[in-house]
Amino acid sequence: MNAELKRSVIRHVLPKVQAPAQYLGGELHSEPRDHATARGSICLAFPDAYTLGMSHHGFQVLYSLMITEGWACERVFTPLPDFETAMRAAELPLYGLETFTPLHKFDVIGFSLQYEVSYTNILTMLDLGRIELMAEKRVADDTLVIAGGPGAQNPELLAPFVDLFVIGDGEPALPAVSNMWKSMQGDPALTREDKLARIAAAFDWAYVPRFYTPIYGEDGTIVEIRRTRDDVPEAIRACVVDDLDAIPLPVRPIVPNIGTAHDRIAIEIMRGCPWQCRFCQSTVIKRPLRFRSVDTIVNAALESYRNTGYDEISLLSLSTSDYPQFEELVKKMSDVFTPLGVKISLPSLRITETLKKIPALLQEGRRGGLTLAPEVARDDMREQIRKPIDNKDLYEGAAEAFRRGWKRVKLYFLCGLPGERVADLDGIVEMAETIARIGRDVTGRYAEVTASVSNFVPKPHTPYQWNEMKDREYFRQAHKYLRSKVKIRTVSIKSHDIERSMLEGVLTRGDRRVADALLEAWKRGARLDAWTEYFQPNLWWQVFDDMGMDIQFYSHRARDISEVLPWDHIHVKKGRAYLAKEQDRSVIQLTAMAGAE
Repeated sequence: MNAELKRSVIRHVLPKVQAPAQYLGGELHSEPRDHATARGSICLAFPDAYTLGMSHHGFQVLYSLMITEGWACERVFTPLPDFETAMRAAELPLYGLETFTPLHKFDVIGFSLQYEVSYTNILTMLDLGRIELMAEKRVADDTLVIAGGPGAQNPELLAPFVDLFVIGDGEPALPAVSNMWKSMQGDPALTREDKLARIAAAFDWAYVPRFYTPIYGEDGTIVEIRRTRDDVPEAIRACVVDDLDAIPLPVRPIVPNIGTAHDRIAIEIMRGCPWQCRFCQSTVIKRPLRFRSVDTIVNAALESYRNTGYDEISLLSLSTSDYPQFEELVKKMSDVFTPLGVKISLPSLRITETLKKIPALLQEGRRGGLTLAPEVARDDMREQIRKPIDNKDLYEGAAEAFRRGWKRVKLYFLCGLPGERVADLDGIVEMAETIARIGRDVTGRYAEVTASVSNFVPKPHTPYQWNEMKDREYFRQAHKYLRSKVKIRTVSIKSHDIERSMLEGVLTRGDRRVADALLEAWKRGARLDAWTEYFQPNLWWQVFDDMGMDIQFYSHRARDISEVLPWDHIHVKKGRAYLAKEQDRSVIQLTAMAGAE
């Protein structure tokens, strides 16, 4: 324990900040360890606030795993601006919560990349933790900076700042990289580059950006991604867990000191998705489909409940109702937890005929809202995005939920998909209002229905990675149109912030040249860009303009299938050829849709 730093933080910093408990550690089930006697020291870094990071299931999984591996594992989150300001004024470094060890004293720091708009937070954490921002300037035994998660599927935006990216499942990869790095520390014969090269050569899922150089053509597109060493893999492949049951669930999850986004137990029941929606990155990068057994899930949930006292359990997957023993699982969970007053949450339900059975399966437990993601409302657009659902299943499921006491429904839609028409926008409102009327028919009162409309951002490793993103004026008009069409008072349209979506569009498909803008925006004060109260869109647009960066080139330009994309050296299951085939099919369907109008 760095008692001196802890005293300084308590004395000089915490009196000046809101919610100081988030910076103190000491939570139930956190495990401080002596770095000198542990196998090594690692700090898991979540590039957003404590209230969000402590709600992330994967973060808890990796913490539990590294503790089991014998490491001193600690946590750090993005400090809010008041804390950052006070720490800089006091000239104190950012630290791990368990022992107040400064970040630059750890063997490894591992970032979880969940959302590109949060990437300035990584720079804040490195700099405040006194870790050199630029990977090329770090020396032999400086802290190893690694990163993984969905954002690692296009690692180029962070390539100048991260030593090594883990592609795919983190459970086998994180201890493997950490153990190998630790085994080489202190060897004077090895440079930092030597160590990184050995890791890259040992694991084809370990991507070390310094060993790959993008070559640009006169038109600004990438001509080639060239290796600078022959002993590192030409193509980076995903690390895959074959047996989910072999990965222990964290049954003693850390219980936060303050309220968080999701104060509940989370159990991952399935990884991957049986569907292949064209807009969805997760269905591609999380292949193959794997399951935990019913007994493993129920036992882990019960043990977690006994260790925490939470009154809600969330069953996590990309499509929970597609779990093979779904009805058996929900019935067993309900039988065990309903008498305890614990709510079972099913946050990701596919709209199938199974939907109408769910309210009965959950028996008389505490009622939450019914959350569903139709994405689009018309059958031809469903064929286009490859998400075949039936409105009949949706409406029957909603009716059964209303009969059994549910009062609210939340629907997720996408706006700005390729080929979107006015009729598709009309369909969103019609679907929401139809469900509200079903509520009236069943209960005598219109149901509360929220249509949450996201702005579509094409993602790497999807069939739409070649498509252009709609511009801000399109989204402004679409949002205005949707709100104007609503006639039932209990139906509301909630649309995502357009400026943030515009920024996401640049960052998500950005190459290493965009990293320069990321660094400059951070230097000018960009912080916590995913937060409405801190986001400064005009700062970003000014940075792009000052640096001569063409936003159109990254966001609003259709790519030719033959163009080399910044992430092409990161290979996914089925590969680029599959994505290109799906893109071709999409174009054919879009042509047919346009001709049918």
